[in-house]
Amino acid sequence: MPSVRPKSWRGPLLATAALLSASLAAIPALAQEQQAKRYPATLAGHAVLPADTLVQPPADAGPLFASAGKFTNADRKRVDAVGSIRATSFAADPKAPRGTEIMLPVAGQAVQGFSAIVPQGNGEFLALTDNGFGSKVNSVDALLMVHRVKPDWQSGAMQRLETIFLRDPDRKVPFAIVNENSTSRYLTGADFDPESLVVQGDRLFIGEEFGPYILELSRDGVVIAVHETVIDGKPARSPDHYRNNGLPAVPGAVTFEVRRSRGFEPMGVSPDGKTLYPSLEGPLWNAAGNSFENKDGHAYTRILEFDVAGRTYTGRSWKYRLEDNANVVADMAMIDAGSALLIERDDSTEGARTQACQGEPKPDCFNAPAAFKRIYKIDIAGADADGFVRKVGYIDLTDIADPDHKARAGQAPEGRFVMPHLGPEGVNIVDGDHIVVVNDNNLPYSTGRTIGKADGDEMALLSVGELLRAR
Repeated sequence: MPSVRPKSWRGPLLATAALLSASLAAIPALAQEQQAKRYPATLAGHAVLPADTLVQPPADAGPLFASAGKFTNADRKRVDAVGSIRATSFAADPKAPRGTEIMLPVAGQAVQGFSAIVPQGNGEFLALTDNGFGSKVNSVDALLMVHRVKPDWQSGAMQRLETIFLRDPDRKVPFAIVNENSTSRYLTGADFDPESLVVQGDRLFIGEEFGPYILELSRDGVVIAVHETVIDGKPARSPDHYRNNGLPAVPGAVTFEVRRSRGFEPMGVSPDGKTLYPSLEGPLWNAAGNSFENKDGHAYTRILEFDVAGRTYTGRSWKYRLEDNANVVADMAMIDAGSALLIERDDSTEGARTQACQGEPKPDCFNAPAAFKRIYKIDIAGADADGFVRKVGYIDLTDIADPDHKARAGQAPEGRFVMPHLGPEGVNIVDGDHIVVVNDNNLPYSTGRTIGKADGDEMALLSVGELLRAR
């Protein structure tokens, strides 16, 4: 998910984003359209996992996890009665919240939204669940999971084949976790915010936002190491890093370099598996200058390089310019050793334009329909002298061709398909012509598809051969 982006911190996060956008109103979006050409995308398959999909927790997890969402009430007071809190979507427009059909707490563990997707062969994928309900505070009873899923492109159904629960039995996590006093030590959304996933040999590598960290785990979900972030030879931490929790035992003043919910959202891996490329979701923060990292007023984020064999950052990094200073990057997939796909999106719109509000915001329409949701091809090897990667081209997720009527949900003009979610957050390459894209549904706080219904987890198979081969 997260991000307290809709993930649930969304209310205060959106307020911050609004202030940032307002303060930057005089700074135009970058005029890179001359360089980055739009390429066609055609829907080749579409599958949906319903929003209310649940999974039972492990037998040894304990009674706390028999239900999830007990701490999501507005006043944060614990509510044990299953189905007693009606969820409200405020992700894209807090002025006109829309009720959803989801009632919290849920009996069991919610599969939640997908923040990363990795093809596994045989038509199967590994999908990473986001951190829970949007923040550390309200996700104490949400277990962290990776799911093995299989879409049926013909019927539009998605089958959950297996769930791997992440855990730390060997006490590799360097801080106290929710399940500290247990044997299996299952991890929760109050411990980590997992956003990106790489499968390499017998390891899972997860890009995480709270630290930010790179989590290294076995294929069955056991933590092997927690790798701290180093940028320009110095530690880089967010306000949610355990060193920044204000504990009396931590000596001296501790500042943050990574803004809250702007940690490792994307992460790619080189084709030879030797290098990871974690990327920050947004620009670094300069505490001394009280400003975000930018060049001539234009925000950019960092793509870092992590050596898998040495488990260290190489010190190299690249810069990715955002088309708008309030935009974020959501996931990354390497095409070859020198180029990659990267999702860039706004962080404040959702819903189809066909259901846009007319006039004042209302709860029965989309006041801010999906606007900027793109997947760019970037040229890393050809970065300029300042380290800025080149944007080769892009596809627009709000306008995808669907001549064969493959869509299984949503409203769009005849022959078109839209991914109108607030957070398209996962992308990966299936073959030389196709990619797969998934959304984080920010359960239950986003309703980008249907008014009054929480978004499901969608997987779209897109034919984008021209973009993949573009130079």
